[in-house]
Amino acid sequence: MGNLIVGAAVLLVVGLAVRSMRRDRKNGKSVQCGGNCSHCGHCH
Repeated sequence: MGNLIVGAAVLLVVGLAVRSMRRDRKNGKSVQCGGNCSHCGHCH
């Protein structure tokens, strides 16, 4: 029974993380380069 509860909690946390990453990517924010070279200067 405890394994089911822990598994459900892990799935919930992973689902929320994926949802947050998708939302950030849609808004142009991501861990990877967002294409705004004037902002980061890494591309130059």
